Amino acid sequence: MKGPPPAELPHSAALGEHRQRLEERLRSLEEQGFTRRLWAKDATLWKSGADEQRAIKNRLGWLTVTESMLEQCDRLHAFAAEVKEAGFQRAVLLGMGGSSLAPEVFQRTFGPAAGHPDLAVLDTTDPAAILALERRLDIARTLFIVSSKSGTTTETLALYRYFFDKVRAAKGPRAGENLVAITDPGTPLEHLACENGFRRCFLNPADIGGRYSALSYFGLVPAAILGMDIDRLLDGAEALVQASASCIPPQDNPGIWLGAILGELAKAGRDKVTLVSSPAVAAFGAWLEQLLAESTGKEGGGLIPVDGEPLGEPAAYSDDRLFVHLHPDKQADGLDDRLRALEAAGHPIVRLRLTNAYDLGQEFFRWEVATAAAGAILGINPFDEPNVRESKENTDRVLKQQAQTQRAPLFQEDGLALYCDEETATALRKAAGDGPLAAYLAAHLRRARPGDYLALMAYLPPWPEHDEALQAIRLRLRDALRLATTLGYGPRFLHSTGQLHKGGPDKGVFVQLTVDDPEELPIPGEAYGFSTLKQAQALGDLISLQSKGRRVVRIHLGRDVGASLRRLKTLTEEATSR
Repeated sequence: MKGPPPAELPHSAALGEHRQRLEERLRSLEEQGFTRRLWAKDATLWKSGADEQRAIKNRLGWLTVTESMLEQCDRLHAFAAEVKEAGFQRAVLLGMGGSSLAPEVFQRTFGPAAGHPDLAVLDTTDPAAILALERRLDIARTLFIVSSKSGTTTETLALYRYFFDKVRAAKGPRAGENLVAITDPGTPLEHLACENGFRRCFLNPADIGGRYSALSYFGLVPAAILGMDIDRLLDGAEALVQASASCIPPQDNPGIWLGAILGELAKAGRDKVTLVSSPAVAAFGAWLEQLLAESTGKEGGGLIPVDGEPLGEPAAYSDDRLFVHLHPDKQADGLDDRLRALEAAGHPIVRLRLTNAYDLGQEFFRWEVATAAAGAILGINPFDEPNVRESKENTDRVLKQQAQTQRAPLFQEDGLALYCDEETATALRKAAGDGPLAAYLAAHLRRARPGDYLALMAYLPPWPEHDEALQAIRLRLRDALRLATTLGYGPRFLHSTGQLHKGGPDKGVFVQLTVDDPEELPIPGEAYGFSTLKQAQALGDLISLQSKGRRVVRIHLGRDVGASLRRLKTLTEEATSR
């Protein structure tokens, strides 16, 4: 690929003692012709096996997708005008992981343009969350976007069946007018769209993996429906494509430069990539979290992305962090002083400056290249997800069992119950003795080692009040233990950080949170409902983590989630004070 001189893309890095490592790595990448080989789709950059190389070559379509999508802008804008003129008040995207995260970035960053329907992203099997959204919809005037690369995603198809049943009840044989599909050619979802008369079925290039699909139909169809200027978004991305051309050496190539930093600092022990985003572009973090975690968290290694953790004082951090500040130019976000303090304390800082929110188009591409480069440096294939299927298979086994034999809790107190496997139970009993529940939680937290991270995995409705409570717990843990923390809602995180949890380094200390759902919500055509599916997903993930020997406990919060989260906050404070 040839292109014009690189665009002016402001970025900088204060790496301190790691500067020489970066310079040596960039020289090495230039000597091996990394940029040229990347654009030639040379799979030997990542793996030597013939089967692996064939699979990798079929996952590199993201390198050139902006050019082909620019040719589709008129079609996408015409479709958005059709949706607007049809009188749809709302649009709901049914998807998981790579199908849902870029649309969520667009919805949270830009919102709907005047006259265009707002977009809700539904990527949960929590029945309370599904019902809460349904009750806000006029079903007959809602467009449902069913989005799945494989066309077989369990959660997406369950949500499709549920809402298609509702639309059919409201509109009868014209129900298909309210549905749009985005999928790969030849999938079961394409066949469903044809059989049921969907308004439109967008077939995405098959050589693009889900988490690399932001600038394809998976991201652009929802963006167009919101009324975004997708030409402008893609023009910015294409500028970065040209700035990353095969003739641009690694030190001047914005994505490879960033990937070299990520890879080298991870090898030096700073593998906790901590994103510090200005509020205007904060939604980008969840998309980036999936890209980094699912791409590199395998073979016992990888980058550990930290998103949504408020910036603290230098004393809150160990020497395993790399901070990345993403901020629009000319917008003060109040973070500069704290970042300078972190830099003075010896923490490496990368600064990426955007001129406006539409520059997120270039950031999608920059980080895709960076992830590919970091994977090569770490010796990891960033285009597969070998451990994601484990939790799915465990979920299927749980669902097929007629009756579940639930292990008795290790300890119960004030409506909270702690569960774990027998080996963990023996260790916690020995450490906690006759102590209260706080002693058992403290014993679990003391299993953490320097350089570890603590993951909260919440199978709760993803509501703001729960966010607030969980963030307070998260910050208490970070500040008391000086550990990086992550927070994810289940089953959403199974399509994101779930790969890292099981395939990445054994650096995670996990706390799974579950609740009793107030009611079941039937899934048409299935013998089980959404509550049963969600509980099976939680148990399947727990089984998978335990089978890998991960340090994990489950805390069941019961039915009153708000009260239980307040109790859990107090419990965390007591446990970290011991």
